[in-house]
Amino acid sequence: MEVHRLAVAGREPVIARHVGRVVARVWLRTSRFADVEALATATLTLGPDAGACYYLGWAQFVTGRPRPALDSYEQALRLYREVDDHGNEAATLTSIGRVYNGLGDRQQALAYYGQALPIVREVGDRAGEAATLNNIGRVYAGLGDRQQALAYYGQALPIVREVGDRAGEAVTLNNIGRVYDGLGDRQQALAYYGQALPIRREVGDRAGEAVTLNNIGGVYAGLGDRQQALAYFGQALPIRREVGDRAGEAVTLNNIGLVYDGLGDRQQALTYYGQALPVMREVGDRAGEAVTLNNIGGVYDGLGDRQRALAYFGQALPIRREVGDRAGEAVTRYNIAMIHRGEGHLDKAIGELELVVDLDRQVGHPDLASDTAMLEQLRQERATVQRADPSPGRD
Repeated sequence: MEVHRLAVAGREPVIARHVGRVVARVWLRTSRFADVEALATATLTLGPDAGACYYLGWAQFVTGRPRPALDSYEQALRLYREVDDHGNEAATLTSIGRVYNGLGDRQQALAYYGQALPIVREVGDRAGEAATLNNIGRVYAGLGDRQQALAYYGQALPIVREVGDRAGEAVTLNNIGRVYDGLGDRQQALAYYGQALPIRREVGDRAGEAVTLNNIGGVYAGLGDRQQALAYFGQALPIRREVGDRAGEAVTLNNIGLVYDGLGDRQQALTYYGQALPVMREVGDRAGEAVTLNNIGGVYDGLGDRQRALAYFGQALPIRREVGDRAGEAVTRYNIAMIHRGEGHLDKAIGELELVVDLDRQVGHPDLASDTAMLEQLRQERATVQRADPSPGRD
């Protein structure tokens, strides 16, 4: 680090850039994101440098600043293309795709990954190929297409093991666990998370460790073991704050709120959701914003304030449609349907549930059977009401 400082002070760009890249790679593996940002910023005082722009973008993205990250990555991409550095061009395209996925713009993410994949294959970058396959899988998971997600993760996992990429192996195992959790197979999810966590600790990936701890907490919440869930979320939250992961911090705050809601402590739930929502808006996490709005609506529904609940569900729904989250859209529409049912508006409730069942079929949602049964129940309720209160006859 002292060599880099002296090179910057002495206006020696070649030395500063070389040392900066070496040090940045080491620090990124141990989640020293603020240090990486300072290092890259100092390097850039000596003029444009693709590597410094790339590492600056990385640090900005993982600390919850996606828009500045995009600017930095776009500068890196231009510079790499100017010198025909195809390997780093592909890495940068992949990183831009990750930012767009984090912003909820999944079609843009797929477009960038689609540019990166043939390049990494062309240059024989097996680790980069695995990372890109992993990222494409993550987009499909976010779109609710879990079978496609598993297919891409299944291509990535043997490659990361082949090249000895332990950090990448942990990422892929974690992602597969998330898919199984979404499919309702929580024991499989725990098994994959249980493989990922020790690897993340072994390689010093503090940010990744927090991700997996958060995900394990989510499984226990789904299993109804709320104390275990709080224990895991409680381990994840300080790590996310330590590494400056604002987006991840918001996710964990949201999850803690969900547990308190399940425990019946709705005021605590609102407190945590209230902390999560502005952070999600600050970092541009549209998908996460929709989740939190939906959850706040659920609290107000539980408190009997249906109009306020409907207002929050009404804010969540267009965002979920905007980001292409069909599984999430189904959840919010179901919640809206139940509000309409509670107010006696059966036609509106049935209309929403018909859309829910269609969305469930599209994404292979585990609630398809129960949602279909609820739709039939509401149709029967409507038929009973119509029989009991026929329309007035005419003379």
